[in-house]
Formats: sequence, structure tokens, C-alpha cells
Amino acid sequence: MALIKECRGKEPRFGKECWLAENATVVGDVVFGDDCSIWFNAVVRGDVNSIRIGNKVNIQDGAVLHCTFEKTKVKIGDNVSIGHNAIVHGCEIESNVLIGMGAIVMDNCKIESNCIIAAGAVLLEGTKVDSWSIYAGVPAKKIKTLSPELFKGEVKRIADNYVKYSSWFEK
Repeated sequence: MALIKECRGKEPRFGKECWLAENATVVGDVVFGDDCSIWFNAVVRGDVNSIRIGNKVNIQDGAVLHCTFEKTKVKIGDNVSIGHNAIVHGCEIESNVLIGMGAIVMDNCKIESNCIIAAGAVLLEGTKVDSWSIYAGVPAKKIKTLSPELFKGEVKRIADNYVKYSSWFEK
């Protein structure tokens, strides 16, 4: 069973049909929507500030979500995929976004809807990503506009697949 822990009087809350791997960790002021999945070794730490997560969000293996004490919060929209070993820290991610494997999203970043942050990208503090953008590199920069075909083939497909994958495990 996943480690679900109260901190400073706040306990994580989960929507309908959420799945947590046995070694996932969720702590403190964290609220999930429906159909979310938190995968092996992922950590969602709402100990120092709040984390709000929409519907159909997958937080893949080894990813870390955290905030800065009394300064930044994490807010994530619907249909968001957080790739393996990504770090999402004190930022806002709107709906229909793919955060690639090993990407780092720092405090006060805002990623608008319908975007891809490439694997290994580093979004420096305060970066704003406009809708329909693909960002890559260190530091991350816009490399192109996200096409509707790539959106459907990657962003939407991955979010949908993770709902399916989690159904393979007992909920």
C-alpha cells in the first residue's frame, strides 16, 4: 500500500478511481481529481504548501512534486502526464500537457494548456510557456508550435493510456 501521510493537520484527498503504486508517497495538503495514477517511487509532497491536481493526471515512476514553503504552490489541470523522474516544483501546469522524462519545472513557471515540455528540459524559475508550444533544452526554449496531430498522438494518447495502464492493477 502507498505511503499516505498527514502533515501539519492536512491529509491527502483522492477523487474517484485513483490508483497509487505500493511505493508511491503522498504527503500533506494534496488534492487529486478523478482517474489519477501515481506510479512507482513517485513522491507528491504537500508538506510545505498545497498541491492541487485535476482529473486524469498521471505522475510516473520516480517523479517528484513539491513546493517552496509559504511561497509557491503546485496547481495541475486535467489530462496531464508527468514523465518518469521529472521534477515539478512550485508551478502551475494547465490542462493537456506532457512533461517529458527527467524534465525540471521550477518555481513560478506557468505552462499553458496544450504543450509539451521535452525530456530533459529545464524550465528556469518564472518561465511562461504559451499554449501550443514545445519547449526543449537547458535552459528550455520554444523549439516549435505543437501541431494538432502531435497533440493527439502524444499528449492525449499518453494521458488516456495511463488510465488504461492503471486499470491493469487492483484499484
